[in-house]
Amino acid sequence: MCPEEQDPPYNHLTPDRILAAVERTGLECDARLLALNSYENRVYQVGIEDAKPVIVKFYRPHRWADQAIIEEHQFTQELAEHEIPVVAPWQDLSQQTLHHYEGFRYAVFPRQGGHWPDLESADNLKRLGRFIGRIHRVGASKPFAHRPTLSREDFGNASIQFLLDSGFIPPELHHAYESLAQDLMIQINQAYDRAGDVNTIRLHGDCHPGNILWTEDGAHFVDFDDCRMGPAIQDLWMLLSGERQDMTQQLSHVLEGYEQFHPFDARELNLIEALRTLRIIHYAAWLARRWDDPAFPKAFPWFNAQRYWEDHILSLREQAALLNEAPLNYNG
Repeated sequence: MCPEEQDPPYNHLTPDRILAAVERTGLECDARLLALNSYENRVYQVGIEDAKPVIVKFYRPHRWADQAIIEEHQFTQELAEHEIPVVAPWQDLSQQTLHHYEGFRYAVFPRQGGHWPDLESADNLKRLGRFIGRIHRVGASKPFAHRPTLSREDFGNASIQFLLDSGFIPPELHHAYESLAQDLMIQINQAYDRAGDVNTIRLHGDCHPGNILWTEDGAHFVDFDDCRMGPAIQDLWMLLSGERQDMTQQLSHVLEGYEQFHPFDARELNLIEALRTLRIIHYAAWLARRWDDPAFPKAFPWFNAQRYWEDHILSLREQAALLNEAPLNYNG
């Protein structure tokens, strides 16, 4: 039975189907199956006979076209060919990385251990900067053909409108959210105007610490599911946290490593808080868009509550203040 469009997206993804899908690629499963922490897609560790377990990602139906998923795979393979530590998908005997089984699309990846990087270490930040600089050097060599660009329209305007129409925002907070969101988009557009015509390149797109696995050998970058075109700073700002002075120092360490492999346009510093604000808005819209997936109400029960929206509006007001501040300094 194939998944029906009106059903929850993973309603028919049973353990038997998962194992059968993996074995269809030519791998022999040993029936060990462990669900991993993932919501946009479904990700499992699957045991393999006489070999290391593999990681299998089942892509959310209707989100990406096949060409866009294949382009993600090709990008990670290109990075791996340059000896950049990314986890690229496994190829079957016919050199395919994207597989189909009973209506589901999936890919198999080698399992990579590791833990979150220690971002309080100056040396780690420099090493991460070097790795991301190498990723961007490859990413800048040509554009994506099938994957989108990180845009204010998609992450900002479209997300805001979806939330306003969704019914999730409590009626008494609706006007406050709408007015604040409109003001934020003006500030975001002003930040982009200050940055000017910056280059867009192929990015990881979601380079937060959870997508960086750290081992004794350094970083391994995983989960390129959100890779897209965008400004280089999108893959850098999520490494920064704390007070302004802290972020300035962290940025200096990151860019010290980064610029050993790829030049950085300091005008992009104008986009840090704009991109952070767009991410906050887009995340709320993502939760709302996925609410018909039964996994989301279970995992995020606080989303459909008054307190969440009060805190969300407060965080956006804090972003409005940050958007009025001068960008971080960097004298590289």
